[in-house]
Amino acid sequence: ANDPWSSWNVGKSGNWDNGTAVDSWATKPESAAGQRNSASNNWEAAGAFGHPQAYQGPAAADDDDWDDDWDDPKSASPSYLGYKESEASEAGGVQRGNSRAAAMKLPLNKFPGFAKPGMEQYLLAKQLAKPKEKIPIIIGDYGPMWVYPTSTFDCVVADPKKGSKMYGLKSYIEYQLTCTNTNRSVNHRYKHFDWLYERLLVKFGLAIPIPSLPDKQVTGRFEEEFIKMRMERLQAWMTRMCRHPVVSESEVFQQFLNFRDEKEWKTGKRKAEKDETVGVLIFSTMEPEAPDLDMVEIEQKCDAVGRFTKAMDDGVKELLTVGQEHWKRCTGPLPKEYQKIGKALQTLALVFSTSGYQGESDLNGAITEAGKTYEEIASLVADQPKKDLHFLMETNHEYKGFLGCFPDIIAAHKGAIERVKESDKLVATSKITPQDKQNMVKRVSTMAYALQAEMNHFHSNRIYDYNSVIRLYLEQQAQFYETIAQKLRQALSRFPVM
Repeated sequence: ANDPWSSWNVGKSGNWDNGTAVDSWATKPESAAGQRNSASNNWEAAGAFGHPQAYQGPAAADDDDWDDDWDDPKSASPSYLGYKESEASEAGGVQRGNSRAAAMKLPLNKFPGFAKPGMEQYLLAKQLAKPKEKIPIIIGDYGPMWVYPTSTFDCVVADPKKGSKMYGLKSYIEYQLTCTNTNRSVNHRYKHFDWLYERLLVKFGLAIPIPSLPDKQVTGRFEEEFIKMRMERLQAWMTRMCRHPVVSESEVFQQFLNFRDEKEWKTGKRKAEKDETVGVLIFSTMEPEAPDLDMVEIEQKCDAVGRFTKAMDDGVKELLTVGQEHWKRCTGPLPKEYQKIGKALQTLALVFSTSGYQGESDLNGAITEAGKTYEEIASLVADQPKKDLHFLMETNHEYKGFLGCFPDIIAAHKGAIERVKESDKLVATSKITPQDKQNMVKRVSTMAYALQAEMNHFHSNRIYDYNSVIRLYLEQQAQFYETIAQKLRQALSRFPVM
């Protein structure tokens, strides 16, 4: 149940055992990754926010109809240093979206576009409504791609502060969000991020992977370490959304970042919740600037995406497992081994010093210092994962969230392909007209172009992200071993040359 891939069954054509895709999608990302921000230590400050233009967020009364941050019983406190996810945390993760098949069943029946029959709503509509938001798809150097905005922006998540409502009976943490293109700030609680996530999932979830937010927390929500980790992961999530050319330009995302007062926030919130261009209807907003694809090519492209994303999902999970084990070793048994060596050397030097022999003081001092060096190395080993493995693990954690979205996306495309395959029978029995079938093929072609455009974006960011994070990991590892080597050479230089 914890594996998002196990619950998806698309039949023989969706079998993952067909090998992995070998398409080359290499390209530079359209915008650089946002910088992670260090957290302020002033968690308890209750005064005004530092930014002069910061809107203080919706009034406390406006949040009364929102669930509190701590009311999800299926969530558990994560272990930040060991990256171990307990069974309870995994169960909560399913509700948070780690298993998209499970997550999307929960909220979508509340929204227009999902309450009606699925794929037919798009494929067999006599005439699609003209949406205000148009999403063009062009052909670039690496195939279909989204149109990227001329100027990019990031959103800095910083300055977490503790607030309260109901005369102090309920407390929460509020974060300041500042867009780099406007330098204006707004303040949001975690539950506001959760609302945005749900809206983006409902609107784009069948076309664009929307990774889930950091899990809810039952206890320890106001502990400094938890707030820092949550803010770091919210920052990473917002950077991903800002980097996406479709999501970042969407009305709901822009409204989340740029509302000016409480009235504008409420108006935008209601408007987003009444949006009918959601679910399969998101494809009605997409306009590929290219000829329609044939069904054979559409199915091949879909299968290739399925094979690659499943293979990458397996690889990411394996690296996370290995990383968790290595983290435990670096913070547990390995430092203790170095400490034992250090103490044993110092004990030996102490024994030597009791011999009364006058000519061994230099040796005894050198052995003592060597023992202390090994104790210092033990401390370095225990601290090192925070400097390099942490970022590698976080990147894999993010991509695990992305990859968990693809079963639903691929299932939607497979479902559309199957409908087209069945269309000849429907034409033969006069249930649909030949023109209806032509419309179906054209619309499935649009979906295929959207999938390819999204995969081009995914691959370009994947290449950039893994190049950056593995370079950082190797640089920090090299520096780590150079520091150890330097300390060992210093210890060695104390020994007398015989």
